[in-house]
Amino acid sequence: MTPLILGIDPGTRKCGYALVEAVRRPPLALGIIVTEDLAPQLAEIATRYRPTAIALGGGTHAATIGAMLASLQIPIEIVDERATTLLARERYFVANSPKGWRRLVPRGMLLPPRPIDDFAAVLIAERLLIRQAADAAGAGGLPLP
Repeated sequence: MTPLILGIDPGTRKCGYALVEAVRRPPLALGIIVTEDLAPQLAEIATRYRPTAIALGGGTHAATIGAMLASLQIPIEIVDERATTLLARERYFVANSPKGWRRLVPRGMLLPPRPIDDFAAVLIAERLLIRQAADAAGAGGLPLP
């Protein structure tokens, strides 16, 4: 069975989510949800796609968000989310190439015009996929995306 991971970037006011089936492939679902609406909205996504696991970023609000998501009855794995915000910015601009004069500015100097919690969730989901692949192959210490 192909793993289908629901990545969550937890936050106090909003959470990013991404449904990912393979590293570096476009997500099947992507968005940002107000934290208090997270469980009911993700229940709809879980019913439609049936993810095999939830990759929950291990930041400050992981325990609170994990408790909210327990009702989905999907295994929850805590994933290291270090540097995902910086990497998410990079990923955002790969998916949304700058237009006009902004394409002349080095991407490292550009700021996305909107929150990128959803792209951080993609990276969190991919990290779980990489960890699962390493566990299955019996190898440890693979680099994080």
